[in-house]
Amino acid sequence: MKILPTTLFTLTNGKSSGWRNVRQLISLVLIVLAFILISSVAFHWIAGYENMVTDNNNNAIEWYDGFYWTMVTMSTLGYGDITFSLPLGKFYSLVVMLFGMFSMFVILPFAFIRFAYEPWMEAQNAARTPRALPKDTQGHVILTNLDPVCLTLIHKLDQYSIPYVLLVSDKDEALRLHDQGVVVAVGDTDDPGTYRNVRVEQAAMVVATGKDEANANIAFTVRELVDNRVKVVTLAKAEASVDILELAGSQNVIRLGDMMGQFLARRTIGNDAMAHVIGHFDELLIAEAMVTGTPIVGKTLAECNFSEMTHTNVVGVWDRGEYKGAGPDTRISESTVLVLAGSKEMIQHYNQVFCIYHAEESHVVIIGGGRVGRATARALAKRGLRYTIVEELPDRIRNKKYYVHGSAARIEVLEEAKIREASTVIITTGQNDTNIYLTIYCRKLCPDIQIISRANSERNISTLHRAGADFVASYASMGANIIFNLLKHSDILMVAEGLNIFRIELPEHLEGRSLVESEIRDRSGCSVIAIQREIDGRDTHLIHLDPTELLQAGDELVLIGNIESEEIFLKTYVSS
Repeated sequence: MKILPTTLFTLTNGKSSGWRNVRQLISLVLIVLAFILISSVAFHWIAGYENMVTDNNNNAIEWYDGFYWTMVTMSTLGYGDITFSLPLGKFYSLVVMLFGMFSMFVILPFAFIRFAYEPWMEAQNAARTPRALPKDTQGHVILTNLDPVCLTLIHKLDQYSIPYVLLVSDKDEALRLHDQGVVVAVGDTDDPGTYRNVRVEQAAMVVATGKDEANANIAFTVRELVDNRVKVVTLAKAEASVDILELAGSQNVIRLGDMMGQFLARRTIGNDAMAHVIGHFDELLIAEAMVTGTPIVGKTLAECNFSEMTHTNVVGVWDRGEYKGAGPDTRISESTVLVLAGSKEMIQHYNQVFCIYHAEESHVVIIGGGRVGRATARALAKRGLRYTIVEELPDRIRNKKYYVHGSAARIEVLEEAKIREASTVIITTGQNDTNIYLTIYCRKLCPDIQIISRANSERNISTLHRAGADFVASYASMGANIIFNLLKHSDILMVAEGLNIFRIELPEHLEGRSLVESEIRDRSGCSVIAIQREIDGRDTHLIHLDPTELLQAGDELVLIGNIESEEIFLKTYVSS
């Protein structure tokens, strides 16, 4: 019963395809009816030829017996009450039976599939991949491109239960994504009607991550429909595209290549034991520092009275690319990198204590002279670090003073870049396979060197770590975090690939509990590194936390954890 209304709607929906279906169906019906009519007339002619005036039951043959015999023979029922005895009649009976079988096994199934089953399936698929969102949809994010950045952003939006919709022009692709759990709407990204259908006037943000030209078209189309209350965020590959995208209506233009270069440069510790800031939450600074050559090597944090000596808080440590939470019993080795949290004054005090310790002067080797490689070089230059760029394509070489021309896969090229004397090698090429290959090569060539690598897809991150990279950064995670921060007006600081520092309001059911009673670290794997609390009318970050510290209404927790522990925390404490 459900198929019939769907079929009627599909056949009469007013579209050209619907009328074409009607014509095809009428044609098939007319062919069958014509055959029945002709066969009925031929029956009486052959019956007259055989002098057959009665049936096998001695009943007179009437005019309607021609239709009766034709239908019985076509359906292969074969009642036997009317039969021919001469060869012509028998041959004619075979023809009618064959056409009947052809109708049952070919025409009828084809008609059912074409005019009943297919329309029903199309209606079901259309319901799964709608072209419009409900009228009450609001506060959602409209994504216009399917790429690693958007896929990572979708996962984060799901984590925080923020509604979204992905625009897909191809219906089959939309159906495939829907079956994977992605919320999709069918429509072209350059069609104003598409944005009206997905309630752009009630959306929180429109995100365009495709080519610069397509992003400009999307921004201009959206801005013609809505004012600046709806944010339009676009990515830009070329520097010249920034102004054009802003003129088109994009409020936030993100040059992800430059940001990636700055991030990779921040991971380079340098030639000293001083703390280098990698991010901040208001006045709370997050920094990293090497301890090579300092007196605290070989001691635990408790044995060297670290908090009293530096006035800062160690929230975690890196050791050969592996992050671990820090506690009083954490032992410091030559390869340890401290992750610190504190105010500007605290970080300055730390640097005053450790500024006397300097490592041997060295330089950084950057493999790849593309956008990311050049951005990394500029960021290193601002920090006063020397660098050499290894680039195979001659047209990318800007200043020969800082470049070595050749393939990084050749040992003589790397030796010309003095890789054995370098403290760090940063691999910035746009090919995952190349990055993995060079990571393995550099780790075998220089076992103690710091290796920082770029990843272009999420599945290669763990592979790069196994290949020997100390730190890995990907476009997807960085882009998704930046866009999410713009949406939430919050901070999610990506310390390294898969490890974030994030801030969240204290859940009501934790009010009045102590940090120990909350069991945040035991239940989720996240660690509380600071509490933002209003004291005397001013927001203050409490850093040196006592386990018995009671959590108060209005507190904001600053936590550190990987993607899995962050998700567990949200499900355990926020969704409950």
